[in-house]
Amino acid sequence: MNLFPALERAYTKESLSAREAQRMAEYIAWAPLIFQTARVMVKSGILQLIRDSAEGLTAGEIAESSGYSIYAVKVLTEASLSAGIILVDKESSRFTISKTGWFLLTDEATRVNMDFNHSVNYRGMYHLEEALKEGRPAGLKSLGDWPTIYQGLSQLPPDAQRDWFAFDHFYSDHSFSSALKLIFSKKCSRIMDVGGNTGRFALKCTEYNPDVKVTVVDLPGQIEMMKRAISGSVGESRIEAFPADLLKSGSKLPQGEWDAIWMSQFLDCFSIEEIASILSKAKEVMGSKSTLYIMETFWDRQKYEPASLCLTMTSLYFTVMANGNSKMYHSDDFLSVIESVGLKVAAIHDGLGHGHSIMEVTL
Repeated sequence: MNLFPALERAYTKESLSAREAQRMAEYIAWAPLIFQTARVMVKSGILQLIRDSAEGLTAGEIAESSGYSIYAVKVLTEASLSAGIILVDKESSRFTISKTGWFLLTDEATRVNMDFNHSVNYRGMYHLEEALKEGRPAGLKSLGDWPTIYQGLSQLPPDAQRDWFAFDHFYSDHSFSSALKLIFSKKCSRIMDVGGNTGRFALKCTEYNPDVKVTVVDLPGQIEMMKRAISGSVGESRIEAFPADLLKSGSKLPQGEWDAIWMSQFLDCFSIEEIASILSKAKEVMGSKSTLYIMETFWDRQKYEPASLCLTMTSLYFTVMANGNSKMYHSDDFLSVIESVGLKVAAIHDGLGHGHSIMEVTL
């Protein structure tokens, strides 16, 4: 199994003592409660109050400043001590922030992940076992009645919709500048953006190159959201829409002389068999000068282990909430399926944005 160096160190050898392993096991057993404690500490402003205090705060001072009762503050701070979110001075009983607490407050990825897990995943994860056995998103019913989350994106509850898009955009947006340099390093006047979502990348392309035209392919509901999102933008006139459900029998991608076909965080929304079908449809519309760019966060190609943790846990979102049959893939899975449909990987570019890789695929 291919693993980048940090992952090999973390995943192939035991690193904990028996006592540390026991504590980790208990941490896992109580993880749902620890998560909600951390979330409330952040959302309530209590963790920020503690961080901003020069000498730390007592429980009474926190209660006075936060509006929470002394009982509520004691419950939260004592749980936060055990969770490693804060520290206490045993002489003065003053609480100060820990390194972990600091990351909960200041690390953007952590905050985005926390909000996503609370409003999108938390209630549905109760149905993980059911989803695994039945191969369907059994927890999606906690948000609405759709076959997959993609049909329901435009109808999600407001907090879930906000946090879903914040999660999606956070990980893709930070990679766009590197992706644009790569795509436009070659002559590129026609781009097909498959799974274009709200049109953010299409707009980035029109901003980057004043002559390029982009066709966005997505589900009909997503296309309508995209049209609203780009309305009035400078590049709107150079963005076309092509509504399509690529899982439907007989569906096809639009014909054209495509310089680039772009799939960003798209193929991970499908099973291996579905990926093969979509890639075959892309192959049908590719010419000798076309390049298919596949941007994904492969869990095995991460520089730092926490990124792999985020990705393998995100696979469970796909299992329970999204569609029941996709995941964040190991790069070997993609290399195999690309080869199986008769396409070639010309190059792989790693370390883009927050752990993205781009596979350049040709005929």
